[in-house]
Amino acid sequence: MFSGCLVSDLAAKFAFFPPDPPTYGITKERGHGGRLAVTGVPRDPSMDVLKISNKRGNMIAVFYFKNPYARLTILYSHGNATDLGQLYELFVQLKLNLRVNLMGYDYSGYGASTGKPSEFNTYADIEAVYECLETEYGVSQEDLILYGQSLGSGPTLHLASKLPRLRGVVLHSAILSGLRVLCHVNFSFCMDIYKNFNKIKKVKCPVLVIHGTDDEVVNWRHGNKLWKLARYPYKPLWIKGGSHCNLEHYPDYAIHLSLFIKEMENVATAKQLAKIRRDLQLRRTNTKTTTTFTANCCCRIRIQKPKCSGCSSCCSRWKGCGCISLGCCKDFAHPCSSCGSRNG
Repeated sequence: MFSGCLVSDLAAKFAFFPPDPPTYGITKERGHGGRLAVTGVPRDPSMDVLKISNKRGNMIAVFYFKNPYARLTILYSHGNATDLGQLYELFVQLKLNLRVNLMGYDYSGYGASTGKPSEFNTYADIEAVYECLETEYGVSQEDLILYGQSLGSGPTLHLASKLPRLRGVVLHSAILSGLRVLCHVNFSFCMDIYKNFNKIKKVKCPVLVIHGTDDEVVNWRHGNKLWKLARYPYKPLWIKGGSHCNLEHYPDYAIHLSLFIKEMENVATAKQLAKIRRDLQLRRTNTKTTTTFTANCCCRIRIQKPKCSGCSSCCSRWKGCGCISLGCCKDFAHPCSSCGSRNG
């Protein structure tokens, strides 16, 4: 019989791959009262560099980017096999394009953070970073958006399930659980980590899901299922042809994410938030589908005809019977190639 610690350690060996060596370093500047600086990335006067202690005794490396025009703050939990040095340029662009403050951090054992990576260490990491946002920068959960990419969806949903007044959550190439990345199962057991399929049901704010249809690491079904399980799902973004590590390069990514941020900025009162939640729930109800099986095709889906802007190339794909025969199931819910409208 495996002990809890042994199971956790075994799972960690297969789940976490921090860059070795790290792509950046943290040093103390001379003559600045011990202020921290970063090596390996450009100097940015708008960026604070921090080392924060979590409840497990690990020191967590943090970058905080300030935007003087920001109304909201993003707490970004990155994916596997990367660190803050590799994400520096992305963070700068998100700060500018979305007009937000942004805090990114490295998990225990990643980058300049100490300790060893594990599921529960990442939970302690994000809790410590959130506490820093509250105490050092005065950011309340009402003005915070949690962003989780791939493995980062685990700590993101862990924290989101505990904060009832969050402004929003973004799940980027997110996982249902660690086990479900390896195999398509509907059950769990002790070695499964990041059971996001349970935690997302506890999130009480709008959730934007972004996923590539050709994701070779985390199948698109993960994002689709998380979107369906969310209590307050925002209109998802399925990037046709997008893989696991390139979604930021698609124009739709920046456009859709900007729209989400703007809508969240406009949520100023509890009454407005309740209205958005009702609208999101209504939208989800109106997009329900039913699947039909025929002897000739195992991949026919009966679905409501999309309300596109009227381009003939889009509408011609739909047959008069209301069924669409797909060459591959993953074409479902893709944007129209001509007008950009979505059928999901």
